[in-house]
Amino acid sequence: MDESDPVVVPIDGTLDLHTFLPREVGTLIPDYLGECRKLGILQVRIIHGKGHGILQRRVHSILKSLAWVISFRLADESGGGWGATLVQLSPPGREA
Repeated sequence: MDESDPVVVPIDGTLDLHTFLPREVGTLIPDYLGECRKLGILQVRIIHGKGHGILQRRVHSILKSLAWVISFRLADESGGGWGATLVQLSPPGREA
């Protein structure tokens, strides 16, 4: 597979960023969340990993910029702890 080939990501409410390059998350996250909204998936889990928290801060920065994100918070231990963020989206046609 060529690096320019599109990656098919299942739209199921969980986005695991481990398989993506950091430069890709700026467009990936809004696109993925937009598709979730279209499908009526309004609670999403984004797995960014624990590491040094750099990717987590980037994810949170992107989420803050999206008008249709109602809220987000770190997951509890059963959902990945501080290695994942839970996102609540507004339904299509309504901004947060």
